[in-house]
Amino acid sequence: MRIDADVVRHVAQLAELAVPEAQVAPLAEQLGGIVAFVEQLSEVEGDVAAGAVTVGPERVALREDVIAPIPLAHPVTDFAPAMTDGLFVVPKLGGMAEG
Repeated sequence: MRIDADVVRHVAQLAELAVPEAQVAPLAEQLGGIVAFVEQLSEVEGDVAAGAVTVGPERVALREDVIAPIPLAHPVTDFAPAMTDGLFVVPKLGGMAEG
């Protein structure tokens, strides 16, 4: 596939990119080189089935989920000035107050 200045302008318009006219020719040459490099991949024989590449073990042993509360450094009552039935009492904001 040949990449020329018109193709670069068209792709730039589709991508909504502002490409200065002075950069169109060098960009066409660079993109042409990339396309030529990718076209070389068609020359590689693809008959050999390559296995999947994995890094690390195929399976990872899972550990049991253990639910254990983390002890706090301070009692819960130290976090808020007031509590009711084990819940924090939060004062209403000024704009949310009834009245």
